Amino acid sequence: MKLLVTGGAGFIGSNFLKRQISANPLGAARITVLDKLTYAGNLKNFTKSELHQMDFVQGDICDSALVEKLIKNADVVVNFAAESHVDRSIAGASEFVTTNTLGTQVLLEKSLKFEIEKFVQISTDEVYGSIDEGSWDEECPLLSNSPYSASKAGADLLVRSYNRTFGLNTNITRCSNNYGPFQYPEKIIPLFVTNLLQNRDLPIYGTGLNVRDWLHVNDHCRGIEMVIKSGREGEIYNIGGGEELTNMELSLKILTILGFDESKIKNVPDRLGHDSRYSVSIKKISDELGYFPETDFAVGLEETIDFYRNNSQWWMPLIR
Repeated sequence: MKLLVTGGAGFIGSNFLKRQISANPLGAARITVLDKLTYAGNLKNFTKSELHQMDFVQGDICDSALVEKLIKNADVVVNFAAESHVDRSIAGASEFVTTNTLGTQVLLEKSLKFEIEKFVQISTDEVYGSIDEGSWDEECPLLSNSPYSASKAGADLLVRSYNRTFGLNTNITRCSNNYGPFQYPEKIIPLFVTNLLQNRDLPIYGTGLNVRDWLHVNDHCRGIEMVIKSGREGEIYNIGGGEELTNMELSLKILTILGFDESKIKNVPDRLGHDSRYSVSIKKISDELGYFPETDFAVGLEETIDFYRNNSQWWMPLIR
């Protein structure tokens, strides 16, 4: 299998690539990585040895000529490339629509032209909107509430259309909130951990009662691998972690591990359009592919905090 991974220098993409390089669970004969290296893409996520084991190309998924050059030599395309921070999408949505929606269309068009074996779109539970009770399954409507999630929903619909209209073999995965090593410190867990490591406060939106389901990045990547290998053509698969916490509960866990008390919590004005709760059902991927999250959240959180505690040389330059 010749694998083209877009957005491979980001948080989830780099963890996915590390798994392919260390254990090669997909049996990839060649791995090509395309990444624009925006602020969230970082080649320092990899060791020199890991970089030597991939063909890295710096570029934009909206660059049609470059995408064509790379896709014609690929068997499977896995699209991690995305602008992904909700706050940034509220401040300005154009880059999100360009990369997340139009960029995906370029990848699909070239994948169709060269008849690749499979196209896998890495999406998010945020496309479903917000749910007060129960969990979304893959048949639920897309009711996005932020420019970020709307741009991802648009991409998902394009992926579906290329399967239904043209017969391109596609899958879409929709994950819950990821955590783990090498996550850019604008997201809540690395932001709170790095703030505390610098003796700073934790800014919590509103009341802190918004609920998220937490998924370790290694479990997410393992689920993606299952979908690449065995996912049914045209299907969507939710990938969840099964650990629902309010932002306040999460904050208290981080404070306890790092030896601080609640005085570090500072409530700030709520984010515009802030979704109250995300929760995905993993019944489909569990029944069909045998996926279950394996990482205990308490263990995973401790290990993640240890990563930031022990790797200030990685994250410190990112926040200056």
